[in-house]
This record gives sequence, C-alpha cells and structure tokens, in this order.
Amino acid sequence: MPHVIRLQVNGDRYEVAIEPWRTLNEVLREDLGLTGTKHGCGQGDCGACTVLLDGRSVLSCLTLAVSADGGDVRTVEGLAQGRERLHPIQEAFIAGGAIQCGYCTPGMEISALHLLRRRPRPTEAEIRAGLAGNLCRCTGYAKIVAAIQAASARMSDEPG
Repeated sequence: MPHVIRLQVNGDRYEVAIEPWRTLNEVLREDLGLTGTKHGCGQGDCGACTVLLDGRSVLSCLTLAVSADGGDVRTVEGLAQGRERLHPIQEAFIAGGAIQCGYCTPGMEISALHLLRRRPRPTEAEIRAGLAGNLCRCTGYAKIVAAIQAASARMSDEPG
C-alpha cells in the first residue's frame, strides 16, 4: 500500500505516494525527475548518490524515502543559484578540470558543500577525509581536491 511522503527538495515542496521500500534515490530520479543524483553501486560504496537531508550528507541509495518524510533535501540540481549562476563549487570543478566522465561529480560536489559548511577553510587532509566514500575512477582526485580548495577560497571571500 502506498505511503504519502512530503519533501522539500531544492526549495520546492513535493507530495509523493510511494511504496515503503523505495529509496530516496529512486524517488528523486524516477518520481521527481531529478536525475543529477546518480545511481551508482546501489550499496553505498561509491558516493554518486550523495545528497543533503536536513543538512546531513546521506547516501540516497541506502536511505528509504519514507525516512525522509518531512525532510529538506538538497541535490546537485539545487546547488546553482538560479539558472544564471553556478555555485562556486560547480564553477571551481569546471575551471579546474575536476570533471572527466562526470558520473561521480554530483556526489563529490554535494560532499564538498557539506564539508565547506562545516569547515570553510579545510586543509588538504580534511578535504580528502571529507570525500571519503566518494569514488572517482577518472581523475585521481588531485584536481577535485584543488577545485574544492579554490571553491573554499572563493566562498570565504564572498559576502553573506
């Protein structure tokens, strides 16, 4: 029997009738059409499905959607500041060549946001620790770490 859940996703409110065994990843991608959050391994090993739920970093492939009922979700689609301006993290990833195939990028960017909210000026070691659980098979992480350092500097310099 379907269960109705209410979510705020990237500032928009949704009410969705779902089966109780469905994951947050499935609901975001299949019901809400937010395909930026990837379905990678389905076992919580790759981090491609990382989203923020009530400000906490979670693996949406392991999170039952019913447990997110009433929650505030932020996905990679919610990073950009309107259609006109990318988030500094997104800009830094592009400018620094931190994107190759791009499959890991949404999870990496959300993990970076979570880290930078907690540690606005992280060390390289803190960045690497903050990305633990996010796998990239293309870049070797050096450009990703550098992009997060650049985003950190830019975000620290911005007012507000």
